[in-house]
Amino acid sequence: MDDSASLQPLFDAVAFATRAHRHQLRKDGQTPYVSHPFRVCLIVRHVFGVDDVRILTAAVLHDTIEDTLTDCDDLIEQFGAEVAEWVAVLSKDKRLPEHLREPAFIRAFCAGGWPVHIIKLADLYDNIQDSAHFPPARRKQSLSRWKQYIDALAPHITDETKRAYEAVKKLFDETWKSL
Repeated sequence: MDDSASLQPLFDAVAFATRAHRHQLRKDGQTPYVSHPFRVCLIVRHVFGVDDVRILTAAVLHDTIEDTLTDCDDLIEQFGAEVAEWVAVLSKDKRLPEHLREPAFIRAFCAGGWPVHIIKLADLYDNIQDSAHFPPARRKQSLSRWKQYIDALAPHITDETKRAYEAVKKLFDETWKSL
């Protein structure tokens, strides 16, 4: 990352995500939801070591299509087709029934390429960490779902995603053992 001008899309994404998620809270009922996409971006950068501004921008925006009134066209207009496509791939299609939604989502993010994988792994990393306040049964249920995502990504690991995958797998294993 060179200068503040090259970071402008990321700064714009932070403002956009803040507005889009402004009335939402995390599952603890107290934490502003937008802290999650901000942490996902920080995990991509500081835990996984990825400094591509496009990927960091998509990380900040990763839940805007799925969880707000934002649509893909909004993101294309503001951040370009590539970032919008990554965010779209990371969004579950809530029009589908649950039994079709999850498999479709898993297929899409697995086929999304390494930038999508990095963001999804950061999302998992943050969600696993954030699950510490869940009641045990709910935490176990969430971890089981997240394990499906981790396992689905395993055959798609590349040099770009190996570090991230190993960090998530380690955190998952430690968390699962602590149940």
